[in-house]
Amino acid sequence: MSRSALVGNVTAMLEDAGFMVSERCAIRPKSFDIAARRGEDLILVKILANIDAFNQATGQEMRRLGTYLNATPLVIGLRSRDEDLKPDVVYFRHGVPVFSPDTAYNLFIEEVPPLIYAAPGGLYVNIDGDLLADEREDRDWSLGQLASELGVSRRTVSKYEDGMNASVEVAMDLEEMFEAPLTSPVDVLEGADEVHESEAMPDDPEADPDDEQVVAVLTRAGYSVHPTARSPFTAVSEDEDDSDIVLTGHSKFTKAAEKRARIMSSIGQVTRTRSVYVVDRAKQDAVDGTALVERDELAKLRNADDLRDVIRERSEHEEAA
Repeated sequence: MSRSALVGNVTAMLEDAGFMVSERCAIRPKSFDIAARRGEDLILVKILANIDAFNQATGQEMRRLGTYLNATPLVIGLRSRDEDLKPDVVYFRHGVPVFSPDTAYNLFIEEVPPLIYAAPGGLYVNIDGDLLADEREDRDWSLGQLASELGVSRRTVSKYEDGMNASVEVAMDLEEMFEAPLTSPVDVLEGADEVHESEAMPDDPEADPDDEQVVAVLTRAGYSVHPTARSPFTAVSEDEDDSDIVLTGHSKFTKAAEKRARIMSSIGQVTRTRSVYVVDRAKQDAVDGTALVERDELAKLRNADDLRDVIRERSEHEEAA
């Protein structure tokens, strides 16, 4: 299956699951392919035939964007090396959850979350420690008795009851022994880090020298500016006083810039953010809801309120036109 077809299939699956899906980020470089929202669940999705193409720089950018936009970064892929990804197993690459389209279908369409995750040493599951302790005590077994039945140490059983995860084999033995489900699913959308020793959150990249003036103006206006390196936008800017988030682009106004502005608008609709594109000269107010602001005009804006008013007026003017 071609990557383009795979992206189309995943997009259609998410739409069938009730997600609002952005336009595909058909530009390079790109850290994610689509943004999708269902209710309060917002995901940024990278779609790859072979997940080995997912590198550290892309993973770091997706994790940063997830923090800024309150979104979950995900990779949906078919295989690693020459081996297909196992169904209903969550993998991790560079701190980002990775799984197959089948797993995504079960999670988003069937609403059956995965139970297994891959980590160094094999496949693991989350053991419900409280439930395990209740089952053991109902049988009037000591920690040592259960340890003997499992062929592990007493300390290991104690750790299971304290929340340590177990191999698939141990979990199966426990469930067969007690004739009860003792595992809990991997919560991909919330808390996946709890089952994975993820890398430290990477720092923001340095702003492109061409963007430094724009960053300085936005900072002076009261925004916290987070430069990006592999996204359709050059920065995510936060007005912490108003919880206002703006996707920002900056370049000469070319056909490529117009394309980026359209993608930014589509992403903004899904992520519930505003978008603005700073250009040297503009012949129109906006592109599909992304406000256009000339560089000299931006420099004259005094605070976040002024910028917010300009973005709103221009995007709303275009919608009314």
